[in-house]
Amino acid sequence: MTLVIGLMSGTSIDGIDVAAIETDGLRTVQPRGAMTIPYEPALRARIRSVLGGSGEVAAAEAELTEAHARAVETLVRKHGLRDASLIGFHGHTVLHRPWERRTWQIGDGALLSRLTGLDVVNDFRTADVASGGQGAPLVPLFHQALAADLERPLAVLNIGGVANVTWLGARDDHVLAFDTGPGNALIDDWAMTHTGQPLDEGGVLARAGTADTRHVARFLAHPFFAAAPPKSLDRDEFARFMPDGLSPANGAATLAAMTIAGIVAARGHFPAPAKRWLVTGGGRRNPVLMASLAVQLDAPVAPVEEVGWDGDALEAQAFAYLAVRSVKGLPLSLPQTTGVAVPTTGGRLHRATRRA
Repeated sequence: MTLVIGLMSGTSIDGIDVAAIETDGLRTVQPRGAMTIPYEPALRARIRSVLGGSGEVAAAEAELTEAHARAVETLVRKHGLRDASLIGFHGHTVLHRPWERRTWQIGDGALLSRLTGLDVVNDFRTADVASGGQGAPLVPLFHQALAADLERPLAVLNIGGVANVTWLGARDDHVLAFDTGPGNALIDDWAMTHTGQPLDEGGVLARAGTADTRHVARFLAHPFFAAAPPKSLDRDEFARFMPDGLSPANGAATLAAMTIAGIVAARGHFPAPAKRWLVTGGGRRNPVLMASLAVQLDAPVAPVEEVGWDGDALEAQAFAYLAVRSVKGLPLSLPQTTGVAVPTTGGRLHRATRRA
């Protein structure tokens, strides 16, 4: 068993999820503490300025890495985790174009190792993409470990910057995962532009508006939704579908409806209907999204807390889990989760300098 710390910032520009687990990288997962640390406004702006991989990327990467080191220090101090030996460091996705064999998560693993004194695994996605996979989603194997005793078929839906789903069938080899479409990213960008706030807190803006159904229909006509999984998206792949010309409230309602439409369309790719949907990610806190899912999905919908999981920590925990698998040379992705030809490991290990 390894005590490992996971760090996730992903595609939403909200902050850092940091979590510790003890795990063997297989079926055993024991949570040991978690917290979320919001980005300072200046860092949020710096990250936003390098989306797409242009601008002062090196400076943004260094600042982001230093913020993650402080997050590790805070978690260790708060939860007494001095025996932690490994960090799984996802970094922040600034570019994801697997069809070009490109994916880029900024975050300096060597620097984080020096700052924390711990071994660090980062760069989780590159090997998968280089081998022809989508490089995402990578969390399904962790979902599978957590859900070993739950009734299946089960859908685990993550509504982060991009939304993705893991479908788990009756057997361990019955797993499918893919991105469903935009999650919170476009809603967040719309809120920032029209209200100056980084997100539509509590879905207040969307609740006050009415979705433009014609705009949603045009969005659903995009070939991504008919394409068979596995498939993944860049955060800004659907940026051209921003509902410009609508009021702030109607635009937010339309973007929320787009997120839901992509998720509902995903059901058509499942080998069998899910008996239950468990929702994680920031989107589970948006009552507009959750209410729409409850109406439009033909199965019970609940936040992952209903089964004892921590939705704020889940992805950070997942990259802690994947760090252990990486060190052991175990697969991080499968043909049915990313489209890679064979089960593929990944990640880069940065060994800490040990003091005598």
